[in-house]
Amino acid sequence: MPVDALMRLLAVSRQLAAPMDLKSLLGLVIDAGREVLGAERGAVLLYDARRRELHAKVATNEEVIRVTIDSGIAGACARSRKTINVEDVGADPRFNPQIDRATGFTTRCLVSVPLIGLDEELVGVMQLLNPARGYFDAGDENIAEVLASHAAVAIQRERLLAERIVRLKMERDLEAARVIQEGVLPRLVPILGGYDVAGFSRPAEQTGGDIYDLIPMGTAPSSPLALLLADASGHGIGPALSVVQVRAMLRMGLRLGASIADLVQQIDAQLLQDLGDDQFVTAFVGCLDPVRHDLVYHAAGQGPLLHFHAADGRAEWRGATALPLGVAEVAVMASPVRMVLEPGDFVVLLTDGFYECANRDGAVYGEERVLELLARHRALDARGVIDALVRAVDEFAGGVVQADDLTAIILRRHAS
Repeated sequence: MPVDALMRLLAVSRQLAAPMDLKSLLGLVIDAGREVLGAERGAVLLYDARRRELHAKVATNEEVIRVTIDSGIAGACARSRKTINVEDVGADPRFNPQIDRATGFTTRCLVSVPLIGLDEELVGVMQLLNPARGYFDAGDENIAEVLASHAAVAIQRERLLAERIVRLKMERDLEAARVIQEGVLPRLVPILGGYDVAGFSRPAEQTGGDIYDLIPMGTAPSSPLALLLADASGHGIGPALSVVQVRAMLRMGLRLGASIADLVQQIDAQLLQDLGDDQFVTAFVGCLDPVRHDLVYHAAGQGPLLHFHAADGRAEWRGATALPLGVAEVAVMASPVRMVLEPGDFVVLLTDGFYECANRDGAVYGEERVLELLARHRALDARGVIDALVRAVDEFAGGVVQADDLTAIILRRHAS
């Protein structure tokens, strides 16, 4: 290797060790390759394994191109992971003139070198075109391969750094959303004459797509209590904001004296405008009257609901009363459903994270286990039942990472 070429490669290696954005890094590699090998033009095509494509983020003329690795000289280089030196591209059937047509450049000869990084990862392909002498020799191939080996590792490093920056920003955004979401959960459990109520929420990620709310409709223990249990499709920042929006609209509507049917219809109409086509929110919206001992509610895609009758131990599973919110326009909302609570009865509202909690064998917790646990702990108050249920689900999972948000409301009428 000529001394001047060696010195230039050493200088490039030092530069590649310094932090820089990916575009600048690739520009440095191309400029070094052109300078050392006297090439007229060059490009680095990065490999997208998911799409099996090579794409040029930076080329000498700033064009951005995409080519499949299943054809062309660059594709053959990527597949074989070997340097390909073509003295006359016009005589090589693998040559793809697509790039020349797009850029107006005429390629006569080229050397194509695979970029192989740590752990033998294919990072991409480097190509240098049209050297001043009219061809690339074995020494040129050696120089290009040395440059490519340094470039591949540097590209891997910059990609990891860029991913880390994105991840840190996302974590900060998630933390902010988590604070907002936790801030709107009930801080105090309402005191109800003849009833006790408890809620619980634990997201699968830092921010979940579930929420619950307990809203006293007055200051006296005999005042009605509004209940909300909502579950947005997915989990993360977007769903978290959706369910917080549902809570805010519900509270505002209650202050204005809206009925359950009107509330659900108006919230549905707003979410239909705000959410994407593949997004929706399931929600239980109800109002308990502790004097009349009835719970009037709509379950928009939310179910099953469990009404446990204490007198005879009968379990009444109830389904949804309407479509999930944000799915389709509803001209007239159906009348809410009325549930009468006798002494000792439980109402159990759970998001599907409880029922679909899976263990290492792939079995799910399911409705029957929920019912069995409730029967065993029927003497406990609402908080005690929730605590027992969460412990049982965690034990059942056996250390399997929580896959979905867990949110619950349990309402219990005192036995006497």
